[in-house]
Amino acid sequence: MGKIISITNQKGGVGKTTTAINLAACLGVLEKRVLLVDADPQANSTSGLGFDPKNIKMGTYECIINEAEPKDIILHTDTPNVDIIPANIDLVGAEIEIINLPNREKMMKLALQKVQDDYDFIIIDCSPSLGLITINALSASDSVIVPVQCEYFALEGLGKLLNTIKIVQSRLNPELRIEGILLTMYDTRLRLSNQVVDEVKTHFQDMVFDTIIQRNTKLGEAPSFGQSILTHDASCKGSVNYLNLAREVLQKNNMTRINQEEKVIDLEDEL
Repeated sequence: MGKIISITNQKGGVGKTTTAINLAACLGVLEKRVLLVDADPQANSTSGLGFDPKNIKMGTYECIINEAEPKDIILHTDTPNVDIIPANIDLVGAEIEIINLPNREKMMKLALQKVQDDYDFIIIDCSPSLGLITINALSASDSVIVPVQCEYFALEGLGKLLNTIKIVQSRLNPELRIEGILLTMYDTRLRLSNQVVDEVKTHFQDMVFDTIIQRNTKLGEAPSFGQSILTHDASCKGSVNYLNLAREVLQKNNMTRINQEEKVIDLEDEL
């Protein structure tokens, strides 16, 4: 059964979509089957992987509101081992439409359970809010990655997000865990970036990923080409950073070990 990870922070511009797309791509390159779920009405994950949201007829909205079969909505991407449930502007109205529905916080969970066994990871790109769609994502998830920008207001609102996660844990999803806090947009030239890194690591210690995503022009360019960073420029710092993050996620989930069966060599085949 695939692990479901939400990428969330109610603060905008911290690298949620960049992380969702590129973590999914890097896990795919490392031979894991990945489903990326675009749960943001801005549909940046959808366009960032080469699909025009205006041409999307069925997406996350239909999964949640119309209980459409995810298998009928999933699109295959050009990125190896990565599929996507796309989004479009219709998702804006979803929060209003589900507000009076029974199990309104668990609509996404019910949808994703239908395809969870088909993937090693399901990555949910959340919108910059703590509304019902984000609550749905947290209710469906096994863990959360919280991107935090290495700038002055980095910790602003983080306490509120962590409090929301605790509420979801206590009322809706007791199994929800924090996968890690990810420091993004790190600029080695700025003293402020180093101060933010030190402050976040002091406050949250082992919750912080060892991998830090450095500020990189190529990371900003890639979505305009509808590509992940690996496809756009596999040798840049952004690619290296996100590959390291993917490996760290695999290590945290004990998915880097070789199975005993894989260690066995059939001598007859070798001779």
